[in-house]
Amino acid sequence: MEAVDDFTKIESIFVRQRNALVLRGKFAPVYTDHYLHLMQHGIRHPEELDQMLKDALAMLTLHLVARPWAETIAWTVNLRAPRLNLFVTGASVQETVVGRIFTDDVREPDRNLFYQQVTSTNQAEPRTSTLEVDGKDPVFWISQLYDQSEQRPARAFRLPDEEFVLVAAQPDCDMEWFDALDETAVSTLTETEETKLLETRKFRFCCGCTLERILPVLGGWRDRLDELFDGADFISIQCPRCGASYEVTRGMIE
Repeated sequence: MEAVDDFTKIESIFVRQRNALVLRGKFAPVYTDHYLHLMQHGIRHPEELDQMLKDALAMLTLHLVARPWAETIAWTVNLRAPRLNLFVTGASVQETVVGRIFTDDVREPDRNLFYQQVTSTNQAEPRTSTLEVDGKDPVFWISQLYDQSEQRPARAFRLPDEEFVLVAAQPDCDMEWFDALDETAVSTLTETEETKLLETRKFRFCCGCTLERILPVLGGWRDRLDELFDGADFISIQCPRCGASYEVTRGMIE
């Protein structure tokens, strides 16, 4: 059993009288595992891009807890400036999130595009949606996602000590109260409002990739190994979900 402190605890709280759902958590444990992963695989991001990835991981985690249990959700955001693809994915059942940044060979879009794919154990085919987002702040994107895809308002807040809060309006929400929320009001909600803790979940940064799982991707090259290796003793292949790098030899594919 892993200690609870190894996870980010997410609280799902209903605000009575206001009819709002509040999701909150402190993401230091997720971020610690994120940095250990980067160190292990020799990955370095500029500070701005790293912060975007961390914020996106936090927003996705809170969104997962606001959604039904049986879902796996993936976000890909294609940005113009900085030109990159930001990818995060998470699963409620496994209570894991992971992500990476692509900066090489990224096409330049005419606008910032946000792609969401939702896979559920209750549906045969994943559901996909696309929307245009403004700016480069994932904490701001979540409001746009809820307005356009969830068909209800939501607001996200960044608080001290790596804490993030998502407030999602429910039917008959007190919208005057909702619109007036700020960081101070959100940080003291459980003291100033009548609330009920609905559930607590614990999430961690984890991909689960292994060389054995990635090798089948190269199966189509089995008859073209000379072309693939081009005289090298090994090649490096990256996990598309987390960017982990693995060395592959000819013998592994053969």
